[in-house]
Amino acid sequence: MDRRQFVELGLAASAALAVSPMSLHASDVKPAVHTLPPLPYPYDALEPYIDAKTMELHHSKHHQAYVDGLNKAEAELAKARQSGDFALIEYWSKKAAFNGGGHFLHTMFWEIMAPPAKGGGGAVPGRLEAALKDSFGSVEAFRAQMSAAAAAVEGSGWALLHVRPSDGRLIILQAENQHKLTPWGVVPILGIDVWEHAYYLKYQNRRADYIKAWWNVVHWAKVEDNYLRIVGR
Repeated sequence: MDRRQFVELGLAASAALAVSPMSLHASDVKPAVHTLPPLPYPYDALEPYIDAKTMELHHSKHHQAYVDGLNKAEAELAKARQSGDFALIEYWSKKAAFNGGGHFLHTMFWEIMAPPAKGGGGAVPGRLEAALKDSFGSVEAFRAQMSAAAAAVEGSGWALLHVRPSDGRLIILQAENQHKLTPWGVVPILGIDVWEHAYYLKYQNRRADYIKAWWNVVHWAKVEDNYLRIVGR
């Protein structure tokens, strides 16, 4: 092949790619389809601490909306990759973060609660108890800080207990909505939802009363399992 043929071949290849720059790979990648996980207990199982109607609306309406929003955002991002049109990338990226955070945190939230008859509000298991004492001084000090963080969330959001894998410490952080202020390098293992839809039907604006009642349904065995899956058993 002489120089002229080489240049012509290169130009032809460039032109072919320019027609559809995403056609080689993006069209073959389909977005994941997320679904609403079932509750591990009936809607009325956390009475009297969290009422059945709140649980039904929270799970079937609010969590479902996050699932639907995440599926929509990921589908739109897939379309953008296929077309090469990223004009709305900022909008759909924010929607994916907001709804993805809602889906993840609510899925964890349902699992780290249980009726008192089935482990909710019981004693903190040994490995988790030791970690809480190591990080906060005592279980009581942890609960006081966690409650204060939840009460102090501005507007809507979460108080979250994280594991920091770099040193194994437990830390408490807040999240505005369910994605703002989210830190890097930590993994949440427990969270309390303080969006008003989580408590308003029963507690109205008495967030502190809801937080105090919520400790009666924390499923500590599940929280410890979350912890051990990160730090090792």
